[in-house]
Amino acid sequence: MSPRLKLTATVLFSSVSAVIACSPAMAADAASANAAYAAAYEPHEPIIVTGRNEDYVTVESTSGTKTNTPLVDVPQSISVVSREQLDDQVLRDIGDVLRYTPGASIGQGEGHRDQFTIRGQNTTADFYIDGLRDDVQYFRPLYNLERIEILKGSNALIFGRGGGGGVINRVTKAPSSEATFGSAEVGIDTFGSYSLTGDVNLAIGDAAGFRLNGFYEDISNHRDFFGGERFAVNPSVAANLGESTRVQLSYEYVDDDRVVDRGVPANGGVPLTGARDTFFGAPGTNVTTLQAHILRGKFEHDFSDNLSFNSTVQYADYDKLYQNIYPAGFDASANTVKLDGYRDTTQRENFVMQGNLIWDAATGPLTHKLLLGYEYGQQDSANARRDVFFTDSQDDQITIGFTDPLNIPEFGFPAITRDRASDVEFLSFYLQDQVDIGDHFKIVGGVRYDRFEIDVVDAKAISDGKEGNFSRTDSKWSPRIGLIYKPQDNVSLYASYSQSFLPRSGDQFLSLSPSSVALAPEKFENYEVGAKWDIRPDLAFTAAIFQLDRDSDVVVDPSNPEDSIIIGTRTKGFEAQLAGTLLPNWHVSAGYSYLDANQRGNFDNAGQPDNARLSQVPEHMFSLWNRYDVTERLGLGLGVTHQSSQFASLSNNVKLPSYTRVDVAAYFDVSENLQLQVNVENLLDESYFPAAHNDNNISTGEPINARFTVRAKF
Repeated sequence: MSPRLKLTATVLFSSVSAVIACSPAMAADAASANAAYAAAYEPHEPIIVTGRNEDYVTVESTSGTKTNTPLVDVPQSISVVSREQLDDQVLRDIGDVLRYTPGASIGQGEGHRDQFTIRGQNTTADFYIDGLRDDVQYFRPLYNLERIEILKGSNALIFGRGGGGGVINRVTKAPSSEATFGSAEVGIDTFGSYSLTGDVNLAIGDAAGFRLNGFYEDISNHRDFFGGERFAVNPSVAANLGESTRVQLSYEYVDDDRVVDRGVPANGGVPLTGARDTFFGAPGTNVTTLQAHILRGKFEHDFSDNLSFNSTVQYADYDKLYQNIYPAGFDASANTVKLDGYRDTTQRENFVMQGNLIWDAATGPLTHKLLLGYEYGQQDSANARRDVFFTDSQDDQITIGFTDPLNIPEFGFPAITRDRASDVEFLSFYLQDQVDIGDHFKIVGGVRYDRFEIDVVDAKAISDGKEGNFSRTDSKWSPRIGLIYKPQDNVSLYASYSQSFLPRSGDQFLSLSPSSVALAPEKFENYEVGAKWDIRPDLAFTAAIFQLDRDSDVVVDPSNPEDSIIIGTRTKGFEAQLAGTLLPNWHVSAGYSYLDANQRGNFDNAGQPDNARLSQVPEHMFSLWNRYDVTERLGLGLGVTHQSSQFASLSNNVKLPSYTRVDVAAYFDVSENLQLQVNVENLLDESYFPAAHNDNNISTGEPINARFTVRAKF
């Protein structure tokens, strides 16, 4: 760890300890909060209910350890966005959520998928739903969620391969046997986009519940020719089979059909201005479709008060298509734009089975929460790509005069450039122990063994007379260790180390080739020290400094996009967040992060270090969202997000300018069961560029927009 990080760690630990130990008033308040905190964690009998969170804070989760653990006892930085905050801000997509998440930034995702960067690590696959993989490329809806958890730092012990910078886990709403209730929501914005959402729960006797969530959205924004629609439905049922056994079954269908928009090109090292609404694609051609079927079953059984087992099985089938024409360059002096394009299809079937045995035990003065688990999965994928062919240029690229809208000559997608099928099988075993040493010290440690096998058939290579059958098997051990000091029950100071890995087949199993098949998996190492303080059960503060190293990262060569280069990366940084209820009527979610993310081991032709800054990693990110209830019926919201400048790609040739966006909201309760809400996004009409895919695919931020929402409960 660098001297700067060591110094920051010392200051962080010393400052928190001093505040707790030296301030009599604070100590008295903390003692009172500690008593309330302890009361909040009195054991309860398990029930099949997940209630609505009335605050912006979550104090307990299974995501960081696979056991029900207070977040203050998890030696890892975790941001949680509750259902209440999702509704208050009318957040519709993962990208909306990440704008208010310290240390995480959004990627454009080529206009057809969720993509994010955490701690300098960009990914299209590190998504989970209720702790299980959901790694196909699509836009994930948020209609059926209880909360979203963003876990930062490598941690293969909990999630297996990937997740080098962190993962995003969506926690779905669960059926309740306690009551019958429902809600409905209608929303429309000034771009013409509208949505309908419903949530109905039926109590079946005293021991079972059925829940149905669904939504429909007509999609529109400020961009010319952009539009689409999507809908989803998610029925689920849960039951207590006696006092010790619980089961839950869930099915979700998602259908998404929208325009693919890859933004604007660059001009002179910055995004092209004056073309905020201009569509650099082909209307009718730039489309993406998705149909997803996700089935999941969960079984839980308590053998005794201190021994339990849970098992989850998930089968998911995804059918994905996207095709697009996109900008590949812009020449201002000639007033021309270069275009490229392709058509891509993916079919994937995921089967994942996971089981966990949890034992609360004691050995002398030590108490343990021992986790012994396994995970098995199969993932079968087929991916094909057809390159565009322009009749006028007789090539897959063409340069045309820039007009608005573009006048694109005749083209088609005749040439198959990729036709691959992969069969992945993985098996994992893991062991973790959460050890209490007296009243003030804890250790969270464990190790995971992963065996990852992949077989790839490259039909295009075989038809060209080249080698087209590739196989690779990797076996990896991934450790994790966290040391926690708790001066009080509601305060923790921690230091942790964890690892993860990524096979050479990459996020989407498309990277295995004759040149990469012999390479060992990439390795991630996360060093972190931090502090967590549950000021009250409804208000939490966390802070952490970290260093994340990635070895042997394969990236696109900025000087030759047809080739790849192998580099290492290092991200050092600091983040802090405060979430919860400051005053009885004042809810807040605030965060700040500083990230220093660069290549390691790259040299120029003269042999001198030539380490570029990692792309899509703002050095400074700040976010603040407030909701203040002026009266019992009237509430007001105010949000601010700021990102410093960031590079569009590893070339460091194009920079996205810094920006600050202001959002406001107003809420009015007509009655106990009817609420009116208006959210105004980008109140000051800031012109900004929030994300990119490369130097010439840069998203433009939405201008001022108002969204009107009506919610009813019954």
